[in-house]
Amino acid sequence: MSETVLDTEMIEFHKELDARGLNCPLPILKAKKALAELESGQVLRIMATDPGSVRDFQAFAKQTGNPLLSHVQHGREFTFLMQRK
Repeated sequence: MSETVLDTEMIEFHKELDARGLNCPLPILKAKKALAELESGQVLRIMATDPGSVRDFQAFAKQTGNPLLSHVQHGREFTFLMQRK
């Protein structure tokens, strides 16, 4: 699976979710709720520390059709940008 990882600082986001310190499935559940509050095309920025979150958000994007625009790792922290379909 080919992935495009963009600089998260260059993409505008409309809502931010701090899921740091939470383990699976909580980051995904909170992201699902936050995405439901956005309009189509808007972007959610998610910050997480769960090492499995990269795989989880990739699967979540594939299952829901909400594009995962980018994911970046800085140390033990992951930042995701997901767009509501």
